[in-house]
Amino acid sequence: MIDPQAFFEALADPIRRRILAMLLDADELCVCDLHSALDAPQPKVSRHLAVLRGAELVQVRRDGVWMRYRLDPRLPAWALRILIHMKDSLGSEAITPAPAVCDPCET
Repeated sequence: MIDPQAFFEALADPIRRRILAMLLDADELCVCDLHSALDAPQPKVSRHLAVLRGAELVQVRRDGVWMRYRLDPRLPAWALRILIHMKDSLGSEAITPAPAVCDPCET
């Protein structure tokens, strides 16, 4: 079960809020998709994703050399409602990224 304190601490950072908003619209996103859309270095995005994983908000799946992230399907309804309202309040900041054209994601 999700820890409410960890949930709200994870939402304290604007980059993590944007990641969660993007994941609401996408089934899965690769780190390169996120760092491209956020215009942030890949290591920084990975650190934020680690916080989100630790708070049990996202799950990760290895796909060959790629790491694909998605919202944890076990999120309780109250947490999902908060994320949806948060995304709505972000407006244009919550734009879902187009798939990045980067070496790690090319197939």
